[in-house]
Amino acid sequence: MKTNNKILIILPNFKTMIKLKKIYITLLIGGCFSFGNIALNLAESFAQDNPETPQENVLEEPEETPSLTAIDWYNKGVDEIEARNYQGAIAAFSESIKLDPTDADAYYNRGYSYLVLEKFEESIEDYDQAIELKSDFAYAYGNRCYAYYQLKNHEQAITDCSKAIELESKYGDFYIYRGNAKDDLEMHEAAILDYNQAIIISPNNPKAYYNRALAYNRLGKSLQAVEDYSKAIQFNTNFADAYHNRGVTRFKLEEKEKAIADLRKAAQLFRQQGNTDHAEKSLNTIKQLEKGEI
Repeated sequence: MKTNNKILIILPNFKTMIKLKKIYITLLIGGCFSFGNIALNLAESFAQDNPETPQENVLEEPEETPSLTAIDWYNKGVDEIEARNYQGAIAAFSESIKLDPTDADAYYNRGYSYLVLEKFEESIEDYDQAIELKSDFAYAYGNRCYAYYQLKNHEQAITDCSKAIELESKYGDFYIYRGNAKDDLEMHEAAILDYNQAIIISPNNPKAYYNRALAYNRLGKSLQAVEDYSKAIQFNTNFADAYHNRGVTRFKLEEKEKAIADLRKAAQLFRQQGNTDHAEKSLNTIKQLEKGEI
């Protein structure tokens, strides 16, 4: 049977229940700043700092194997997620749900697969089912919050994240999600309070510092923003967006040489990461700075 050291619950029938909650989605870019809030859920067993953009694998029809049980299909779905075959995972979890429609985790993991493929409406439907079956499912509320955020339903995102926090107050990313929604609603001070809490829980989380820096930028607090971008870079030295934004912020503080150095570093990192569009943006920002157009 499939086992994993992430979040594991062994039921009386020894079914492996793997709560997958890895999300890494970057929203860019407004003006000279990379103003997209970034949310990151760390899955202890197989999250990566910079996971590749998921590929939509060709959907394979589930094998006609009458002997497979709901548990077998469930664990096959987990295998497909680990292989980043999210369409295959959806097919497997769907078979599991047909055989056991009362399994909240199967809906949760299928919802996760839809979420990675940016099929947000479908993911919300699955999280709805997971929550209906398990009303205290904090991570389902948290991921549904994120899906609503992607659909720009910020109020519902805040409601879901608040419920997730009520159920699991020690999970820092829930505060980041809620902070992002508040920040987009121009509730910058309230967003900063959420980022503060995320940092208290996870003081080494670069995304919490990065998103708090964005809020400080939007409040015109450039010194605090630079400090937070520097913290984000300290904990993730390849954080190209943080270099870019710190560069722009340093220019606003009349630190032109440091600003250009940061923007060059951002362009270098973006290029290394295969993000040529953002590399060009950083280089173009340097040209604007040198011409005094910003």
